[in-house]
Amino acid sequence: MICAALAGTTLPAMTTPAMAGGSVSFNLAPPAEGADLLSTGMRIYSMYRGLKNGEIRQNGEGNAAGLYQGGRGNIGFIRQRGQDHRATLRQTGEDNAYGIFQYGRGTQTDVEQRGYGQSGLTFSYGW
Repeated sequence: MICAALAGTTLPAMTTPAMAGGSVSFNLAPPAEGADLLSTGMRIYSMYRGLKNGEIRQNGEGNAAGLYQGGRGNIGFIRQRGQDHRATLRQTGEDNAYGIFQYGRGTQTDVEQRGYGQSGLTFSYGW
């Protein structure tokens, strides 16, 4: 009887809320043969933009970033656009190059480069 009574009524649609707080990242860390090419590209970009060995640029609210460089010839960039991003880049050794680019909200990237002649990029988007 209860089933028959419910069959004639319309129940509100049950929906699942959208997943909040997700992110996606893409990391590029080429082997030695490709590392030189990526490093050269980053150094040309640095000269074009008038940058020195490193830079942190943040647009938005609640972002935090840190950059440490020990050794010679290291170059590092952190770009964050959006809100509540966290990033650290630690480079020791010589001639390393890395760029962290975060967009959207709530992403976190921590990178450490040690040694000689490494390069890489991380692109992250959070929602």
